[in-house]
Amino acid sequence: MSRTAPSSRVEGAPLLRAEGLVKTHYGEGAPAHAVRGVDLAVRQGEFVAVTGPSGAGKSTLLHLLGGLQRPDSGSVWLDGECTDAYSEARWAVERRSRIGIVFQFFNLVSNLSVADNVELPALLAGLSPKQARAERERLLAELGLDGKERSMPGELSGGEQQRVALARALVNHPSLLLADEPAGSLDSKGTREVTRLLSRFHQRGQTIVLVTHDARLASAADRVISFFDGRVADDAELDAAPVRGGGISGVLELRD
Repeated sequence: MSRTAPSSRVEGAPLLRAEGLVKTHYGEGAPAHAVRGVDLAVRQGEFVAVTGPSGAGKSTLLHLLGGLQRPDSGSVWLDGECTDAYSEARWAVERRSRIGIVFQFFNLVSNLSVADNVELPALLAGLSPKQARAERERLLAELGLDGKERSMPGELSGGEQQRVALARALVNHPSLLLADEPAGSLDSKGTREVTRLLSRFHQRGQTIVLVTHDARLASAADRVISFFDGRVADDAELDAAPVRGGGISGVLELRD
């Protein structure tokens, strides 16, 4: 199959598209075929949940979409632009500007304060200290973290740390938010908080791709992709998907 030149841009294309993604992990024992020829398209403003059992390859898929890993074959397209020729430095720029990522274990810088953790990506992206501070103040206030600016990550609860991680991921207004098991290390209260916050930002138009094994989190999405053994086993929209500006329906049913 021929591949469009990396510099080309396709007008009107999905915000995110994967074509024929393959990734195999090699180590001791037999090779692990984590992603096997995955095609995927995500439109602007969609909230897509990727669900499946542990070891299905969900996190590897998300890492490929965010440039944290390179596929063995296949391509990822961002806003109509093929990323095949992106260097590590270019991917780092994209993750500071167009792609926000939230991880299961927060990945906060332990020796930086909450304020510094949130402001750092903004400063690296070129915002002035005044602008970075204003964005940080806005997000921490919205996420219920007023008064925590000078706290260190280790002084916060798991739910608070994940809210800081979410603020850090959103500080540069990325067009795409990737979330890798963001409630995987949280209790039920923390999971509810993350679900509510992701829904709130989605209702404002944020595009989200979420990897989760938690049905509560997945139920907040517009669309649920079932991932099994490195492949897309099912791809279904939710009949009662949240309406932007409204609440989340209590019962969701899959549409054929």
